Amino acid sequence: MSSMHERVREELVVGGSTSNGLEGNGLENNASSDAGGSRAALFAIALVALLVWLGINNIWTLVFVVGLLVSIFLHEVGHFVTARKTGMKVTQFFMGFGPRLWSRQKGEVEYGARAIPLGAFVRIIGMNSVDEVAPEDEHLAYRNKSYPRQLLVITAGSVMHMAIAFVLFLGVYVFAGRFTESGKVEVLRAPAVGSPAEAAGIQEGDIIKSFNGVNLSTRDDLIKVITSKSPGEIVTIIVGRNQQELTVTATLASNPLDAQVGYLGVGSASTDYVKQGVLEAAGHSVGDIARTVVNSVRGVVMALNPANSIRALQNPNENLETRPTTVVGASQVGGQLGKEDGLKAVLLLLASVNVFVGVFNMFPLLPFDGGHAAIATYERIRSRAGRRYRANVNKMIPLTTLVMGLLGVLLFVGLYLDITNPL
Repeated sequence: MSSMHERVREELVVGGSTSNGLEGNGLENNASSDAGGSRAALFAIALVALLVWLGINNIWTLVFVVGLLVSIFLHEVGHFVTARKTGMKVTQFFMGFGPRLWSRQKGEVEYGARAIPLGAFVRIIGMNSVDEVAPEDEHLAYRNKSYPRQLLVITAGSVMHMAIAFVLFLGVYVFAGRFTESGKVEVLRAPAVGSPAEAAGIQEGDIIKSFNGVNLSTRDDLIKVITSKSPGEIVTIIVGRNQQELTVTATLASNPLDAQVGYLGVGSASTDYVKQGVLEAAGHSVGDIARTVVNSVRGVVMALNPANSIRALQNPNENLETRPTTVVGASQVGGQLGKEDGLKAVLLLLASVNVFVGVFNMFPLLPFDGGHAAIATYERIRSRAGRRYRANVNKMIPLTTLVMGLLGVLLFVGLYLDITNPL
């Protein structure tokens, strides 16, 4: 068996490194010792330096990145806890992939960190038919547990992402508000120079309460009543300013786009962050997660379509919705949103990213959790009373290698675009 085949089998099909030794560190027989020494220290210093640089450059980018790391950790906690609660044996819990930097044995579990901080994994014994398990541990293997227990464990990571998203949505909606119709029309910026609004003394930040006797609650209301008037008409406007009500008059001008309708010359909005009660916030959180799931399914299909990567390389700004991106691009967006709207915007983006990752992770091919769920489902369908069917997952190694190659291309293209042409 080739080394590549063996590596794919161990790291992607089985579900984590099957080696308990600490290769290359002289610690093969002492899994409870530190793994890495000076190499681990250098990587740790580099990681801390990166985080410090992010914080100095944009504190909100740092907040977003830390939130992602916590989300990844909680994803694996979901697998870890459900596996142990359902009687499965867990042997490893690692943050990161690639070479070990540090590990510590506690009981039957090796905890540690690896060099590439692009994810994490929990190693559960006997994930499928090719995973070798000691005879005395067979009853603790994932493959020998009931189908409901297998499905619970393998979907726990994605369920955890949905739970994280729910908590984030709920917390923001209750304590900071949900971005929705606020019931008031606010002037966003100073009126256009020479416009009727400027002549009437309307200012940025004013709340337009009524227009010629018509009470307003949305921006559309304001647009409708303005365009229902003709140029030259004199209108009475009531605005709120500094907790006072002012009445002003304005003579409407001609709309630049249609000379037959009136024009006031203000830019307005009626949406804002509106705080909600817990029950109302919970309902909106569930609804927003459902909508994000639907959009994420479309996003997964677009992300895995190589044609979108090719088009993005040819013209990065042609369609940002189909352009591949990475954690670098998401962090850039998070940093910008943080500058504009603060912590609440970063947390809402983090919630949406958690939903997307939860959906993406259930794609029904290895190395995703969805691939293991698909195998368990296939084995359940093929099993008969008294005879349990075992799928030969060796046959999936070529397809898994292809999937990893596609992910590698997407990562490279997305990272290149995020650096050379930020979102």
